[in-house]
This record gives sequence, structure tokens and C-alpha cells, in this order.
Amino acid sequence: MARILLIEDNNDIQEILYSLLSEDHEVLQAFSGTEGLRLFQQESIDLVLLDIMLPGKNGDQVLEEIRLQSQVPVIMMTALGDKHLISQYLLAGANDYIVKPFNLDEVAARVTVQLRGSQQSQSKPAGETLIKNIRLLLDTFEIASGDQSMRLGKKEFQIFQTLLAHPKKIFTKEELYESVWEETYLPGDNTLNAHLSNLRKKLAQLDSSTDYIETIWGLGVRLKED
Repeated sequence: MARILLIEDNNDIQEILYSLLSEDHEVLQAFSGTEGLRLFQQESIDLVLLDIMLPGKNGDQVLEEIRLQSQVPVIMMTALGDKHLISQYLLAGANDYIVKPFNLDEVAARVTVQLRGSQQSQSKPAGETLIKNIRLLLDTFEIASGDQSMRLGKKEFQIFQTLLAHPKKIFTKEELYESVWEETYLPGDNTLNAHLSNLRKKLAQLDSSTDYIETIWGLGVRLKED
């Protein structure tokens, strides 16, 4: 099941596309460019449906920022029929476009084609990092144990990957937050704690026999040694 980020400020269009796509995919909804980018940075996304005219950051800005960090397929949605403008979006990194009002069968087909192409380009075996009974699948943002796997959010994945890269290091909250989010940590911010809690829960669901992350009181967190 693919994870699709739908960035569209029109409630009616959101509802229509959500109903269409959620039958076969997990759909995350954002109603502004700013909210869409926040979700994209926090979650592992397989495809983005992106409106051009958005509150906050517009579609052009969102596309530009996505392309600075990912080659995930992006389908632009526009009411514009100007072929020159559409070609500019494609040159800026969009994979495809849909002109409103759109045919739902066409939308479903274009989404399927982009997902298929993305999966084929990533069909090589995923790189793995092994710790105890858990495998971290580097290409798919997943953790796995035996034949079970679970998708991590992007920040959860980056936290675990950072800890794995420095297995003996005790990270303070400030160090870990600033390493993963690449911005200044503000005292009292609970964002890191929430992501650590979610990561621990997901690790425990796959392997409840051991702890993977330990808190060193008064210092920070690190990978738990055998």
C-alpha cells in the first residue's frame, strides 16, 4: 500500500480524491502548502498530489522544496490550461499534471503509472542495517523482524539511523534534535520526546523481548547495549 500526500485547499476536491485513492492507498491530507511540507518532512511519502494555488506556500514553492530533498513522484493539479506554464512545472521537477476539472479514472491511472515507475526504479534490494533482532531497511523507511515489517515516519527513521551511526554515544536532547531536524532546539519542546516514544512503541511491536533505546537520566539517550 503506497502512502500518498494530497495537498489541496478545496474541501470538496479533497473529499473526492480521498474517497478515490483511499480504497487502495494510505492518503495523508494537507490543506495548505506549509502543512503539506511539514507532513512531507515528517512522514515517508511515496507520491504527492500537489495543487498549484495554495495558501501559505504555493505549489511552485512546495515543489521546489520537495525537490531539494527527494525525487518522490509529484503530480501537479491545476485549473490552468496554459501549456507554457504547465511545461515550466514539468521542467521544475513535476512528474505529471492533471488539469481541473479532472476525470477520476484519469487521476487513478496517472497515480498508478507514477507509482509503478517509482517502484521499478527502486526495485534493487534495499540496504539494511542490523541491530539485535531488528533490521533497518534504508531504502524503504521500514524496520523489520522475521517476515514482519513496519513503516517508520521520516523523523522516527532519522532518529534511529542517527543512534545506529553512533552506537555508544549518549545524545542530549539538544544534540539529537538538532542533528535530525537541523534547526535550533528550544527548551520545553516536546517534539523529540513524542517521536522517540512512537519509535520505541514500533520497535516493541516487532520485538518485545529487548529494549533498543535507553534513557541515561540526566544525560540523554543512546542505543541500549547487549
